[in-house]
Amino acid sequence: MASDSPDSRPAVALGHVSLEVSDLPASAEFFTGLGMREIVLRDSFAVLELRGGSHLILNQAEGPVSPGTKVPFDLMVDDIEATRDAFEERGLSPSGFEKGQVHTEFTISGPDGCNVTMTSSHTSGRVV
Repeated sequence: MASDSPDSRPAVALGHVSLEVSDLPASAEFFTGLGMREIVLRDSFAVLELRGGSHLILNQAEGPVSPGTKVPFDLMVDDIEATRDAFEERGLSPSGFEKGQVHTEFTISGPDGCNVTMTSSHTSGRVV
């Protein structure tokens, strides 16, 4: 649908981020449970879609992933309190809130014991 107003979104978007996991099916299920959409699930990799069309590529690791490893990204949600409450109800054992200069965040552990940080949005209602 055409619009009279110019597109104010940034000209570029994040395409793909890769993460090695030791249990591919469990990790794909975990991340889809956080709100991602499964696009492809194969024996050695999975492609999951995030809001805005970015993809998380899960690759089967050759060996174990060290528990406590922080994933190289965070996930931003519109309502950090509601998200934490929902994760707690699902038994994901989220950490307490930490308030930074821009975001409020909490951490959950994935199937490998990796740490995933969930952060509050700062888009102020803008389409991203």
